[in-house]
Amino acid sequence: MPEFDQFIVLSTLGLLIIGLFTDVIKPAILFLVAVMIFLVTGVLEPVKFLQGFANQQVITIVLLVLISAGLRKNFNISRLFDGLFKATNSTKSFLLTMMSFVAGVSAFINNTPMVAMMTPYVYDWGKKRNVPPSKLLIPLSYATILGGMITVVGTSTNLVMLGFLEQNNLPLLTYEDFLYLGLLITAIGIVFILFGGYHLLPGNKDKLDLFKETAREYLVETRIANTSELKGKTVGEANLRNLKGVYLVDIIRSEKVISPVAPDEQLLAKDKLIFAGDTKKIVELVKSNKGLLLPNPNGNFIGNNLDITEVVIPTNSPLADKVVKDSDFRNDYDAAIVAIHRNGERMRGKIGDIRLQVGDLLLLTTGQDFYKRNDVLKGLYVISKIQRAEPDNFLKSRLFLVALAAVIFLIIAGLLKLFMGLLILFTLLISLKLFSVADIRKEMDFNLIAILVCALAVGNAMIGTGAAKLLADYLMGLVLPFGNIGLLIGIFSLTVLLTTFITNAAAVSIVFPIAYSLCTSMGVDGTPYYVAIAFAASCAFMTPIGYQTNLMVYGPGGYKFSDYFRIGFPLSIIYSVTCLIFITLRYNI
Repeated sequence: MPEFDQFIVLSTLGLLIIGLFTDVIKPAILFLVAVMIFLVTGVLEPVKFLQGFANQQVITIVLLVLISAGLRKNFNISRLFDGLFKATNSTKSFLLTMMSFVAGVSAFINNTPMVAMMTPYVYDWGKKRNVPPSKLLIPLSYATILGGMITVVGTSTNLVMLGFLEQNNLPLLTYEDFLYLGLLITAIGIVFILFGGYHLLPGNKDKLDLFKETAREYLVETRIANTSELKGKTVGEANLRNLKGVYLVDIIRSEKVISPVAPDEQLLAKDKLIFAGDTKKIVELVKSNKGLLLPNPNGNFIGNNLDITEVVIPTNSPLADKVVKDSDFRNDYDAAIVAIHRNGERMRGKIGDIRLQVGDLLLLTTGQDFYKRNDVLKGLYVISKIQRAEPDNFLKSRLFLVALAAVIFLIIAGLLKLFMGLLILFTLLISLKLFSVADIRKEMDFNLIAILVCALAVGNAMIGTGAAKLLADYLMGLVLPFGNIGLLIGIFSLTVLLTTFITNAAAVSIVFPIAYSLCTSMGVDGTPYYVAIAFAASCAFMTPIGYQTNLMVYGPGGYKFSDYFRIGFPLSIIYSVTCLIFITLRYNI
């Protein structure tokens, strides 16, 4: 029977898994609650939890995200990838080329920076072609995981295994132990994703996509006719500021967007007026003989003309429980509210009459001072922003490129650790003013950090209380009666189970001593079992927390926890069966 600490860990882990699959509560909150249970019950010491914030791997991922954002800001990286993928004229051909490319590169460099660099491009590729990014980003992550097993240096987990072997004076695994099986599972994995797994991927659309799809319901473009009585009047004189059920959002003049619209802005012929609110009221406005014309039904202004910022009203915001028209929102934030979403439902009626609540999602058109004013007022949390590219500083950016090339060379040559290299690059980005504090705030993914830190704490609790070893002993007791084949299956299955919920390195550190002890007592060669541990530790397809690259695409893809299981479970079965058959035949078990 498990001890009290082990019972707490295993029961909490079970509830955590159920919560993640039902997706009722956000994953970051679920993990935080699990860690709080461990802390309150004394299962986990506070220092063990706090160590996660100083964990080198966590900081490495944060640095990768920020550096990739800095590269996107200052360089046209998409042009490089456009050349690589120019021959791809369909989603399947793009997936094949993309997955083959990242798998090949991941065999020689750390797969985490590869995902950090490729995610924005893959995301944009899908958006430009009306392909949901959720159909592309999990394949990106999985391809890097598969490709990382082609070589000894493809993933840090393989190096951890070599470290254990060397520490125990055992023969080291060679490139042949990884190359053939790594190429096989990579090819099979890519084929599965292309012809079977693709249909299991969700077609998620982000909030901005949903807004665009329903925009015609509450956003209408009108044009001022040459004969309109509004021509030459200011917005205030034309009484367009206090319309019933209608709100003037923007004026588009010769492709220039005037937003927010001031009361003294003069109206000109052919101006496009963008209204938000009740569409019936907008139709009544058009029929009022003021000289407003409706556009061609096939016209589309969203994405080409509007610059939209997505924000949410956080707890303790001064805007909470205020009516929009009483909040002086436009003057305070230099922004205009385009739409309000609450619990996934569009708000109807005049935006100015809506009382804001904590958790409301707002879509804004923003002025130049929006970020500065919001930093002071702290009333809104920015989720995302579509913005035009900023011109780069030629000399500074080229200097950074030289430094980037030098750091990459030193890392590949083994003369510089990845963490130190990233720290140098990030410091250089800030020093050259190619990346600002505001950029850091905008790009920092706090949900990602929370999940990473809490997942480490859960892993520490499993190891520290012996809950992980308890699971290991139970599983091995079931398979040992079946001899060497049973031992192989048991070791592989145990490693997959552990790597699904704790870090790959932690899974290896738990299973290796068990395998070493069993192989020694049974008098068998441990090489095939150590190969099994290495490959099983990278069979992390069923959960976003199973591998750090899965977690990196979790937010951009708009995924749910269950999305990974839907495609990851069959892939894990195929991966496991392939590995077990190959290892059995190659090593004559």
